[in-house]
Amino acid sequence: MKPPILIIIMATIMTGTMIVMLSSHWLLIWIGFEMNMLAIIPILMKKYNPRAMEASTKYFLTQATASMLLMMGVTINLLYSGQWVISKISNPIASIMMTTALTMKLGLSPFHFWVPEVTQGITLMSGMILLTWQKIAPMSILYQISPSINTNLLTLMALTSVLVGGWGGLNQTQLRKIMAYSSIAHMGWMAAIITYNPTMMILNLTLYILMTLSTFMLFMLNSSTTTLSLSHMWNKFPLITSMILILMLSLGGLPPLSGFIPKWMIIQELTKNNMIIIPTLMAIAALLNLYFYLRLTYSTALTMFPSTNNMKMKWQFEYTKKATLLPPLIITSTMLLPLTPMLSVLD
Repeated sequence: MKPPILIIIMATIMTGTMIVMLSSHWLLIWIGFEMNMLAIIPILMKKYNPRAMEASTKYFLTQATASMLLMMGVTINLLYSGQWVISKISNPIASIMMTTALTMKLGLSPFHFWVPEVTQGITLMSGMILLTWQKIAPMSILYQISPSINTNLLTLMALTSVLVGGWGGLNQTQLRKIMAYSSIAHMGWMAAIITYNPTMMILNLTLYILMTLSTFMLFMLNSSTTTLSLSHMWNKFPLITSMILILMLSLGGLPPLSGFIPKWMIIQELTKNNMIIIPTLMAIAALLNLYFYLRLTYSTALTMFPSTNNMKMKWQFEYTKKATLLPPLIITSTMLLPLTPMLSVLD
C-alpha cells in the first residue's frame, strides 16, 4: 500500500474513533462507527490473500450487523424519549439492544466467534490495530451509557467471555489466535466492572492496550506467528525472549507486574458490591489464561535446543527493524504496580 493512501486510511480510522468518543448525539456516534469500520477493512487486507479477504468479510459482516442493531436500539429509544442524546436511555429494550450491539463490536461472548478467525487471517500489524485501537470506540460508548446498562446481562457476558477466553486459547499454537482469546478474556474483565465502577474499566483498558501493543511488537520483531517460530528466538535475541516471558506473565496477571493491578482492583470492587461468586469464578477462569501464557513462556525462554550456535561468524543479516517504542512500552507493561495507590485514588 502506498504511504499517502495508508496515511489517509489511518487518519480516517482515528477520526472515526474520535467522533465516537467526543459525540453526545447518537447519529454522530453511529457515523463514527461506520467511518471506522469502512476504513479498517483496507488495513486488514493490506497483505492481499484469500485468508485476509475472508477475515475482512467476516469482520465487515459482524460489524455491519452490530451497527444495524445499534441503530435499531437508538431508533426505539428515540420513539420513547424523543431525544438523540446519549445520556437519555429510557427504554430497557433499547438499552439491551445497544449493549448487545456494542458487545458484538468488542467481541464479547456469545458474539466472540469472529475475533480469533479475523485476527488469524490478517498480518501481525493489522491484528495489533484490531485488538487495541478498535476496542476504544465501543468501550467509550459503554462507559457513557453505563448507568442504564442491564447489569445482569453484562455480568453474564463477562463471565462467559473470561471462560471462553481461557478455554479457547488452551489448545492453540498460533500466536495471533492466542492473543485474540486473551483479548476476549480481558474484555470480559472490563465488562464485569463497567456498571459498578466505569473508571476502573478505563484503567483496565489502558493497561490491556499497553500490554497487547508490547507483545505484538515483540512478535513483529521476529515475524513470529507460531509457538515454534517463537521458540527459535533465543538463538538470535536472548534478551527479547526474556522480555516476552515477563510480558506474558504480566498479561496473565501475576502479582509483581502491571497486569495484576486491574485484576486486583476489579476483584476488590466486585467484593465491595457484595458479589463473591462471580469474582471467584473469574479468578479461577483467569488461571486458564495463565496456563497458556506460561506454555508460551516455556517454549520461548525455558527450552534450549540440543546444540547452541558456536559459529564465530555472524550467520544472519544485520537487523534493520526499528523498535523505537518498545522500551517505554515494556516498562509500562511490567513495572506499574507501585503506582497502584495513586491509581486507586483516581478510581
